[in-house]
Amino acid sequence: MAPSTYNQTIKSEFLEILDSSIRDQTFVSLALMNQKNGESDLKKIAIRTVLFKKGLMLSFVSRISSNDITKNYTIEIGIKKIAELFEDTFAQGELSTVNAEYFFAYPEKGKGKLKKKERKETTTPDTPHDQSKGSITNQKQNYLFALGVTDKNGAILKDKHAKYRQINKFIEIIDPILTKSGLDKKMNIVDMGSGKGYLSFALYDHLQNNLGYTPHMTGIELRSDLVSTCNDIAVNAGFKNLSFKEGSIETTPIDNPDLLIALHACNTATDDAIAKGIHAKAKMIICSPCCHKQIRKQMTPTTEVNSILQFGILKERQAEIVTDTIRALILRAYGYKTHVMEFISTDHTPKNLLITAIKESDPTVPLQNYIDEIEALKTVFGITEHQLEKLTYGSL
Repeated sequence: MAPSTYNQTIKSEFLEILDSSIRDQTFVSLALMNQKNGESDLKKIAIRTVLFKKGLMLSFVSRISSNDITKNYTIEIGIKKIAELFEDTFAQGELSTVNAEYFFAYPEKGKGKLKKKERKETTTPDTPHDQSKGSITNQKQNYLFALGVTDKNGAILKDKHAKYRQINKFIEIIDPILTKSGLDKKMNIVDMGSGKGYLSFALYDHLQNNLGYTPHMTGIELRSDLVSTCNDIAVNAGFKNLSFKEGSIETTPIDNPDLLIALHACNTATDDAIAKGIHAKAKMIICSPCCHKQIRKQMTPTTEVNSILQFGILKERQAEIVTDTIRALILRAYGYKTHVMEFISTDHTPKNLLITAIKESDPTVPLQNYIDEIEALKTVFGITEHQLEKLTYGSL
């Protein structure tokens, strides 16, 4: 392979490694150096990620004599800019990630190099930002270590970057909803199906330590070992009003919740949780559904929609869309202002939808226009009954 072709190949490989490290949040820093034009005052460019309210960006700090010039770019534009700088300005790059360091040489003449050196110990990405309220900035919280997200020094573990990203995204989404809701700061929260409690701990921490709320939070979990573990972690973290108790979503009674959350409650357990919130007149309901088996088994359309459902993967996705659409419509029928949004990129988890509902009115019976919409959907897709329908107005 000719040197020029080989150099282009390893350049593309280096840029792919850079892009992947940014996307999976293992990127630490990048330095561009060994300027091709010795006459220029530009000696080096140091690059790092910066989190602004509008999203993650790449910050370029150019070292020019005794001055530093900073410019920020979107990830996509920033990577294109780096590729251009290798062509026109710099012959070397040093990329630092959580798990490894990469050295890239891209000379004008001769053969380039791309070398990788594994780290003996992982490091932590440095992502300074404008202190968005929705971000968890202190990775050294002891509950994150106890939950296995970080090591004892606060560095995110290699296989937990997606989980940490999920935690931050949840707080980022829920923060403006809570602050605009007008709910009292002495907030009663129920987490239905709390599991290992990642998001329970993060939400309690954010409300108490970042927003100055006085939350009283209870996690409901069927598995006794997780209940015991989470209670121990809560005590050690000093979260005196966070507790967990054993019970099922379906049968555990709840009392006057301001906020009910159900994150990744499987299949109809999501419906059990939403129904609990509706019957308890929860002021806010937030859930992230997963698995949609109940509707998928029923779907027997006799219309043109059948063309879509003949393909297994498309039937599965359509079942998810229909299931969550009906959930959102039922919430609206009971007076909730409801939205469905992406929780986190499907690159990190397929369980990526979040349904948020804020109580705006309290109709004595569910609003008929939404019931009509649900019936029309059921007819199109050949659905006999949705579980949440059964648990709410279907039982009237």
